[in-house]
Amino acid sequence: MNLKLNCGLLAFALATAYAPIAQAQATPPAPAAGNNAPANDDDSQAIVVTARRLDAARDSIQPSLGANDTTLKRETMDSMPGGADRGLNSVLLQVPGVSQDSDGDGEIHVRNEHGNVQYRLNGVTIPESFAGFGPLVDSRIADSVEVITGALPAQYGDRTAGVVQLKTRSGGFDADGDIGIYGGGNGMVQPSGTYRNSFGKLNVFVSASYLKDDMGIANPTPERTAIHNRTEQTRAFGYLSYILDDEDRLSLFGGSSIGSFQIPNQPGIAPKYVVSGRTNFESAKLDQNQKQQTHFAVLAFQHSNGGLDIQMAPFMRRAHAHFLPDPSGGELAFNGADSDLDETSLALGVQSDASLAISHSHTVRFGVLYQNEHTETKSINRVFAVNALGNQLSSIPVVIPVNQQATANSLGLYVQDEWKISDKLTLNYGLRYDRFELTKAEDQLSPRLNLVWKPSDSATIHLGYARNFTPPPVALIGAGNLAAFAGTTGAATVLTADPVLAEREHLFDLGAQYVIARHLTLGVDAYYKAKRNLLDDTQFGSTQLLAPFNYAKSFSWGIEASASYENGPVEAYVNVARGDQKAKQINSNQFFFDAGDLAYIGQNYIYTDHSQKWTVSSGASLKIQDGIGELQPSIEAIYGSGMRTGDPAGIVPNGGTEQPYVQINFGIGQTIGSDKEKALTLRIDVTNLFDKVYLVRDGSGIGAGQPQYGPRRAVFFGIRKAF
Repeated sequence: MNLKLNCGLLAFALATAYAPIAQAQATPPAPAAGNNAPANDDDSQAIVVTARRLDAARDSIQPSLGANDTTLKRETMDSMPGGADRGLNSVLLQVPGVSQDSDGDGEIHVRNEHGNVQYRLNGVTIPESFAGFGPLVDSRIADSVEVITGALPAQYGDRTAGVVQLKTRSGGFDADGDIGIYGGGNGMVQPSGTYRNSFGKLNVFVSASYLKDDMGIANPTPERTAIHNRTEQTRAFGYLSYILDDEDRLSLFGGSSIGSFQIPNQPGIAPKYVVSGRTNFESAKLDQNQKQQTHFAVLAFQHSNGGLDIQMAPFMRRAHAHFLPDPSGGELAFNGADSDLDETSLALGVQSDASLAISHSHTVRFGVLYQNEHTETKSINRVFAVNALGNQLSSIPVVIPVNQQATANSLGLYVQDEWKISDKLTLNYGLRYDRFELTKAEDQLSPRLNLVWKPSDSATIHLGYARNFTPPPVALIGAGNLAAFAGTTGAATVLTADPVLAEREHLFDLGAQYVIARHLTLGVDAYYKAKRNLLDDTQFGSTQLLAPFNYAKSFSWGIEASASYENGPVEAYVNVARGDQKAKQINSNQFFFDAGDLAYIGQNYIYTDHSQKWTVSSGASLKIQDGIGELQPSIEAIYGSGMRTGDPAGIVPNGGTEQPYVQINFGIGQTIGSDKEKALTLRIDVTNLFDKVYLVRDGSGIGAGQPQYGPRRAVFFGIRKAF
């Protein structure tokens, strides 16, 4: 199959083919929104009604039928500790089955998966950037955040452990916004602001933030402050939508994330090598840095009429990362190697999704996603020559340049039918085809099936199966020319570097939800996953970039229970998850690992380094009218039984477990003024209220990097003015 096809034309052809059916069999379209309005209503009201109808039509194209769905509203996110200034991944930690890796806005794990999470804005997939630095956007841009897990319907491909769907705060057509500053512990300062307005049929929303912090990356020491860990980050996002007529809308949105990171140091490490005759290096004074930036843009055209809803969206994403080693050669003294690494990636593609109401009982959905990604990596590597025993022959480093480039093409096609068998029973079945071309071509035909039964208005039971195909990230760091490093301190003990493969999965999911007296919602969900070529990541040297590899076989299982309560000014929730993930036989990029570990893993299942048995999150918030406005105290807690670490006996890779931990955060906000849309909000937040010292990981697991401690207690203050 030639992947370099015009996917926009393909989607248009599909839509055109189905359009006559829509006109003939669907119910007649409702009168245009503008015609519904009384004659004395102004045009702006008609525009608002049309925009909201188009929003609803867009949402109907990609429902989460039969999957697990957790939605966090803007008001709920603002009431959490940190409020509007909280990082998106910290927000996601309050969703069932989500556990933390590095603190702050670093990485998360969904159902014990490493990565494998996709982010969508208004139904359009954001092309992923380099792993390791969290989402590209701030949580403040979202009117709501929806997290979908389980047996996903056929429209969701590629990253399938979880889908994070954001709806932008663009629904208002009156001028409003906010501006604020947040900061405190670890030298943090973060000014930010949002603004939205309308100009006739044009709706505008923009958001921007700047962050300066002395805790840019998880601290590798248990101390309250980290050594050499400053970060500066700028994020900007813009959304424009123009209503062409009652049936059509054109949207343009995009964003930029630019950051510089100091790599934190661990004191007290003794140097192993002599660098140009020098031996007096201090590990606390290393000066390693990384710069990273990502820019993306999406142009989306939406049409809704006669039972046919379609959105077509070409997109682009450019990413650049540059790791700078210690200029004095300190990294050479401790590791025997350093690398000035520069990686760029350009992704271009198109996504088109459509929904067609054939009859009252059947809604057909179909679509296409095509992406071309070109990645280039340039590195200047310095190492020392060694003899057969590994002893340093010279203190003058040897310079080895490595340049690589690759182009990947991916294609996904799907069709599915939502069949309402009765008022209480819905079957959503579909078929998805995925193809990925990099070093080799791989493809898969994947059936999806979801059955949803509502025995009463309060109860829902779902059963699902999904066959998933997950292409590997197009990351080139690592492999290079292994032979060029022979006889040096950069030589790998294993010289095998098989190409990274696409992950293939069978997923089974069963769950239920029950609502009691409209205020208390109880849920339970169980899943089992059997995989071939499980994708995992390992940290590449001292950089914060991650390199992929595969386990040939893997299985995981879990069960999640949740309870949420909402009644007037009170909100509370608790989520409990129990799960495991095991894998066997590393079958790509083997040179990253020790020969002994590879031999053991080749014959035995081991826990993956990010597998955690128990994960708990809980929280509560209260709104109190106090005469000057509204007081909003909130509290939340996260518990982890500990991720995997090296075996204390030194036999089983990932055979140990970190100590369990509990982190409690507290916040209190006070709005001043009765009009929330123009109120002044003051807040104070405390992270890790009881200052518990705990390791997220100690750096000894397979695929793990340097140690990472949870955040120490810190106090933050914020002031925000809405207008």
